[in-house]
Amino acid sequence: MFLYLIRHTSVGVPTGTCYGWTDVPVSEHFEEEAAACKAQLEGIAFDRVFTSPLSRARKLAAYCGYPDAIEEPRMKEMNMGDWEMKRFDEINDPQLKEYYEHYLDCPTRNGESFRDLYRRVAAFLDEMKATAHPDDCIAVFCHGGPIICALVYAGLVPLEQGYANIPAYASVTRITL
Repeated sequence: MFLYLIRHTSVGVPTGTCYGWTDVPVSEHFEEEAAACKAQLEGIAFDRVFTSPLSRARKLAAYCGYPDAIEEPRMKEMNMGDWEMKRFDEINDPQLKEYYEHYLDCPTRNGESFRDLYRRVAAFLDEMKATAHPDDCIAVFCHGGPIICALVYAGLVPLEQGYANIPAYASVTRITL
C-alpha cells in the first residue's frame, strides 16, 4: 500500500501559538501553497482519499480535487487541551515543563501525549493495512503530528526523534506500508 500524507498549508495564527485541535484559518498564502501541493499530486490515481475533519486539511483536499474526501477524526492533530490557542511562551502551567521533558508520555493539560496521538494514528493505519490491497494508493490530508506518527509506524523514524522530522506545510510524504 502506498500512503500519501499531505500536510495542510500554513495557518493564519501568530507564530508560537498552540493550535492542535482548534479549527484555525489558513494563512493568506493558501492559494500559492495549495497550488504547489496540488502539482506534487498530479498524475497520481488514488483508490481512497481521507482528510482530517479540521478545515485547514479539508480546504486543501478540496483544492486538490477531493471535496468528498472521507473525514477521518483519528488523523486530527494532537489535542493540546487547555493550551489550545495560547502562545507557548505565555502558558503558565507547571505541567508545561514536564511536557517538554517527557512529551512522549506526558499529556498536555486535558489533552494528549505524543504516544496518545501515535496510538490513534496507528489504529487508523492498522485498519488501512487490513482493508487495502497491496498496490492501493491512499491519500490523507492531515497535520504534522499524524505524519510524524506515520513515519514512526513505518519504521522510518524512531519515536523519540519524531518532532525532528516534522514535514513542511503543503508537503507530500510518501510511505510504503
